[in-house]
Amino acid sequence: MIMNFIISGLGLAFLARVVYVLYSEWNYPLRDVPGPIAARFTRLWYFNSIWKGQAHLENILLHRKHAKPGEHYAPVVRLGPNLYSITSPEKSVYGISSKMPKSDWYDGWRHPSPDRWTMFPDRDMKRHAETRRKFQSMYSLSSLLHYEKFSDDVQAVFQRRLDEMANTGITVNMHHWLQCYAFDVIGCITYGSRFGFLDEGKDIANCMASLNSMALYSTLAGVYAWAHPYMYKIAEKLPGSGAAGRNYIMKFVSKRMEEREAQRKSVENGEKPLAADSEDKTRDFLDLALDAEHDPEKGMTRYNVFMMGLSNIIAGSDTTSTALSGILWHLTSYPESLAKLRKEIDQAIEDGKMSKDYISFKESQNLPYLQACIKEGLRVCGAAGLPMWRVVPKGGAEIMGRYFPEGSEIGINMWTAHYNKDVWGPDALKFRPDRWIEAEKDPEHLKLLESNYMPFGNGSRTCIGRHISYLEISKVVPMIVSNYDFELANPANELFTYNYWFVKPMPDAFKVVVRKRA
Repeated sequence: MIMNFIISGLGLAFLARVVYVLYSEWNYPLRDVPGPIAARFTRLWYFNSIWKGQAHLENILLHRKHAKPGEHYAPVVRLGPNLYSITSPEKSVYGISSKMPKSDWYDGWRHPSPDRWTMFPDRDMKRHAETRRKFQSMYSLSSLLHYEKFSDDVQAVFQRRLDEMANTGITVNMHHWLQCYAFDVIGCITYGSRFGFLDEGKDIANCMASLNSMALYSTLAGVYAWAHPYMYKIAEKLPGSGAAGRNYIMKFVSKRMEEREAQRKSVENGEKPLAADSEDKTRDFLDLALDAEHDPEKGMTRYNVFMMGLSNIIAGSDTTSTALSGILWHLTSYPESLAKLRKEIDQAIEDGKMSKDYISFKESQNLPYLQACIKEGLRVCGAAGLPMWRVVPKGGAEIMGRYFPEGSEIGINMWTAHYNKDVWGPDALKFRPDRWIEAEKDPEHLKLLESNYMPFGNGSRTCIGRHISYLEISKVVPMIVSNYDFELANPANELFTYNYWFVKPMPDAFKVVVRKRA
């Protein structure tokens, strides 16, 4: 009797929930937004799209599928209840003065404790702005000259590894080696020395695996952000899980900070000089941040220093290695573009503007076709492949010609923006660096391209470390193009990728045989 009563109660509760959802959906002002039927009632469709690792491509296909005659894309599609993907980076959503905070999807990227926040997922707009101001000078373009020596030292090691690959003729996973390079550069910039990835050619201290598992966990946990605190408590106890990976990286950063503090105290006590204080040693990010912490005018806290050291490791390697893989794979696959870039570089070497093995960041800015190749590579293979979710504030907002009520979650996927034929033309799917050269002659067209180009995000939430990534890319690409030929082990018409926020090549997609260029 009691069991029948319980079952009947649960059945009525379920029925009431279904009626409520159907009624809400029918009366909701955005009920006509197209998308998968399941996405009207549950986020499972979006969760599954992320789980499969192809959400960047499915997002594009969804906008194409629901486009009306004369449209390349449907301007708005539904990815889940209250989740709307848009195709234009509207200023009201992503502009510098936008009042729209990040959604709770970003909570999956932070520790559940409110005291252990980091800049990337921080939804507190005021705190984010204050933190960004504290560190802005350390990531500015002018700081690149300070960090450039670190990049030079790592690039020399990378070139020795490439020579060895060329001498042996073995097939290598070039994305893996580019990640080794990026890891060692960010290690030098942040902590003053390489982690040793290029020496070993393998995952040092499980850092890469930890970051991969963390990205998978974070992208999925954010879909059901309310469950993240509970899932994290379980996941952090499981080896190889995303939560355990995050904890490992945090311990790694804490250890580096403790070691540096011990060194600094030794100097203060007169026991031994700090290497970074020698005249020929460039001071790293950690040392500069610790100096700022002890300057009352800077307002820097110990947690600020820890948090940014952590952010450098999490974002600094994957973003750059993914960008480099996209640029170099496309140059290898488009011989005409590669030949044109080599002609520009060879001419610069002949004119004495750079050497065959080394180019300064400043010199790289004077090579227009190189810069066009970099921009085009970042367009066709954006580092991030999920919508950048924002929440419509109180009072609602007019976006792309329609009204979105308060609380609606709006996002644009850079892959959707970068493949829009209404912006990039009928050859939007093609890697064509010349589009940037041609656009220089038409200011209005260039403005259109630039306004839809977002390889490092948009507005006040643009990646703070993007200049460091540009530094690495602008120096290592001409070195490789000038000295080596890559032969793809598995040639294809496109670079096959998978996506857990960072869009990376499939394991076999960028395997190459390296040869010394004649």
